[in-house]
Amino acid sequence: MLKFQPEECLLGGFHGGKPNDPSFRELIIRWFEYATFSPVLRMHGDRGPHTPPLGVSGGGLMDSGAPNEVWSYGEEAFEIFKKYIFIRERLRPYITELMMAAHEKGTPPMRPLFYDFPQDREAWNIEDEFMFGPDLLVAPVLYEGARAKRVYLPKGSSWKEVSTGIKHQGGMWIASDAPIEDIPLFLRDGAYLPI
Repeated sequence: MLKFQPEECLLGGFHGGKPNDPSFRELIIRWFEYATFSPVLRMHGDRGPHTPPLGVSGGGLMDSGAPNEVWSYGEEAFEIFKKYIFIRERLRPYITELMMAAHEKGTPPMRPLFYDFPQDREAWNIEDEFMFGPDLLVAPVLYEGARAKRVYLPKGSSWKEVSTGIKHQGGMWIASDAPIEDIPLFLRDGAYLPI
């Protein structure tokens, strides 16, 4: 079973992964969804299978990795990548504010739940969700084949599930649907972001 490692830096990891492998496609889709809500969204890596060298001198002596562009993973993945690229673009003003706060005050754009909810004891135990700025809770899907996620919503705020529009009170666990095209996202206290 593939387990997504969010602490990794580059989408898909640098070495390995084959664009035509269904398991890797699922992994990179989930990774892309996660990375949309991080300071840097970047496709990068050395995919397989490699092509033979193209020449006999200089850079032509090196083999090359398989394609790694957003269209290299099939139509389903491409449509999902496009969805999140457009979300990222619409969030540009919000992300700019987050980066300014990071620069001026040292406020991290991505932070564990306890950063914004220090009085919520359960928030200190959550290791697979994070706040992207003060208004957006992100709950990445970490396991291959998962199409739902158990999500903790910190107390002291109300939360609107982006995919359904359903509002929840904080201080509770919920089951959130997570089809391959959706990462569970929650807006805090009536915040509006163009997601």
